[in-house]
Order: sequence, then structure tokens, then C-alpha cells
Amino acid sequence: MKAFERLLKYAVIRTPSDEESDTVPSSACQFELAQHLYRELFTMGITDVKVDTQCYLYAHIPATPGYEDRPNLGFIAHLDTVSDFCDHRITPEIHEDYNGRELPLGTSGRVLSPDMFPHLKDLKGRTLITSDGTTILGADDKAGIAEIMTMAERILDENIPHGPISIAFTPDEEIGMGAAHFDVEEFGADFAYTLDGDTEGEIQYENFNASKAEFQISGVNVHPGSSKDVMVNASLVAMEINSMLPEGETPRDTDGYEGFYHLIDMKGDVGNAVLRYIIRDHDAAKFEERKETLRNIEKKINQKWGRGTAALTITDQYRNMAEIISGCMHLIENAKKACRNAGVTPLILPIRGGTDGAQLSFKGLPCPNLGTGGHGYHGPYEHITVEGMDAACAVALELVKIYAEQISF
Repeated sequence: MKAFERLLKYAVIRTPSDEESDTVPSSACQFELAQHLYRELFTMGITDVKVDTQCYLYAHIPATPGYEDRPNLGFIAHLDTVSDFCDHRITPEIHEDYNGRELPLGTSGRVLSPDMFPHLKDLKGRTLITSDGTTILGADDKAGIAEIMTMAERILDENIPHGPISIAFTPDEEIGMGAAHFDVEEFGADFAYTLDGDTEGEIQYENFNASKAEFQISGVNVHPGSSKDVMVNASLVAMEINSMLPEGETPRDTDGYEGFYHLIDMKGDVGNAVLRYIIRDHDAAKFEERKETLRNIEKKINQKWGRGTAALTITDQYRNMAEIISGCMHLIENAKKACRNAGVTPLILPIRGGTDGAQLSFKGLPCPNLGTGGHGYHGPYEHITVEGMDAACAVALELVKIYAEQISF
């Protein structure tokens, strides 16, 4: 089965994670996909496979006889999708021989346009897969799952010599919890790759340092007719806090290695307001400076409006895995070689986000990220190509072959 055919099957199984949930996994629907994959792996002939009570799937393919001393190579993707644009049935659409121009997405009124996504011109002639424009497609990260599954099937069907291979599919990556309950010992790999990137050929080992920040703002609500020098409007204070952030340091204004402050949620009235941010930066020192900027804002607001007006909570999420990967750069050099062997141009790019691999690297499992061939994730303009998925699958397969020929590092 081709990777894109698997994606079409997996995409219709909705698996949005839920940031407000306190269960693991955060949404029970993720078990449906995990159990489907369990059955599919077993049917392939992979009998060492299990889904644990927290919806982590682990599978192992024994080494080809004579290759048992090769490194145990792992591949990881995540089961969940974002919850945005995922509240009803997902309907994938296939567009053969895409012309590189504007493409209406079903009857949604949305149009996939090269003006918004300039890379679309480079996809001319390919077979494009989208949703109908009313939901996400779910290629993040069901494309990664499909490519790993297809790679595994080819290894077995074609009797490709290989060392030990470990496979894992995780829940709740989209809410930053994918690695939280990951059992590195159960997984058993010496190192691994997540397939959770964008363009085929992407090789990523530098991700953001990440935190989330929340301002709780307490106002003073009195009758507006007698509020002179008494009222403190919490919503206005919230607006003031946001205005104190450095100008031009939002996701819209930054690229590459540039960090940002991102306001992801706000609500409030006169008496109380809440601002929720994520803070990101590749550079550890600059990252700490960003957190200190927020602390200084909290201090200034309380000096101006009264003690306890603003209460800031900063929660660290993950760190830049480059700290770990720099000690095992064979992962990157071999990924570049695998790309070239597969006829794909290697693209060494920083991740403007994070993956399970970032946290897993700090748990003792070095784990850079590879592209899956997808674009426009987390919204109704998400798209991927059949050819891009084939290429990503070929890169993973080449990695298996490369590590089958190498004993030590």
C-alpha cells in the first residue's frame, strides 16, 4: 500500500487532543487510531506490538539475522491532531496533476492560493491532497504515521537487510505532552527520528526553547459614575500589558532563528482578565531575556496599579535539542546521505516550534526531525502531495539501509 493511501484512511479517524483535559490521553478518540495501527502492524507480521493504557503504541522489528549488532534505529510520529478545524467529519480530496494555481477547497469558499503559499508553484504537476476546506486534513502527523507504516511494510515485503527497528506512535503531541509518558526503555532504540516536519528533505535538530506564560489580572470594579481614581479596568490593564511587549516580535514578524511572544488567548471584563502567551527562542540566553521582560512588565504594572493587580506564571515546556544532537551529528550526516540516496535535496532548517523529539532527546533518546512532505498545518489550508510522501518514505528507508551497514559511532 502506498503512503498516501494510508493517509486517506487515517485522516478520517478524527483524533484532536484536548488541552483542557487532565486525562492521558487527553481525548479517548486517539485510541481508535492506535488500535487500528496495532491491527495493521500485526497483519504485516510484526508481533511485538502493544498499545499501553496511556495510548502509546510501541512496535519492534527484529534485526535481519547477522545484523543484530547494528544500532537500534527508531521512528516516531504522533496520533493526535490540533483541535482547531476538527469538529466534524474530515473529507480528504485528491487533485491530480495540480496546475500550480488557485485551487478552491470543496464548497467551503476557501481557496488554496500561491499568493498565500508561494511554494504551490513548485508543486505543479503533482497529485495534491487537501481537505474540503472546512477542516484540517490531519497530515500533521498522520502523514508521518503513514510513511513509517509504509516503510515497515516495504522492509518486510522486500526482505531489506536491517538492524533492530523500533516504532512508536504517541498521543497528545499537539498539546506538548507527547513525550511526557514515553517509555524510552520500552521503546529500546539507541536513537530515533520523528517524522513530523514539513517539506520532504527537511532535517531539523534545532528547535525553540519554549515556555508558556499567563497573566492573571485583578481589577477594581465599581460603578462607572463614581469610579474616579478608584476603578482599575482589568481588560484595559491587559491591553496595556500587551502594548509593553517589544514591537515586531510576534510570529507574523519573525522567521528563521528569530524568537517571539505569541498571544494565544485573552478574555476578561472590568473585574478580571487573563492573557496567555507562548514564548519561543532558539538562543538560550535570549530566551531567558524574554522571560525576564515579562517579569519586568509584571513588576511595572503592579507598581502603577497596585500590588497584586498582575500575577505572572511562567511554565517551561521544552529546550533546544541541538544541545544533545551536537554530540551525535552522525544522525544529521546520515539523514543528508539518505536524502541524496533517495533523490531528495537535504534541507537543514531550524524548527520554529517543537516536536516530541526535543523532549525525548533530553530523556536520553537523541531524536531529530524529518519532513513528511506536508504544508500549511493546523488549519483548513493544510495540504500534502503524493510525491512528497513517497519521497519522505524513501528517505526513512534509506536511513534503515545506512544504519544496517554501520556498527558503531
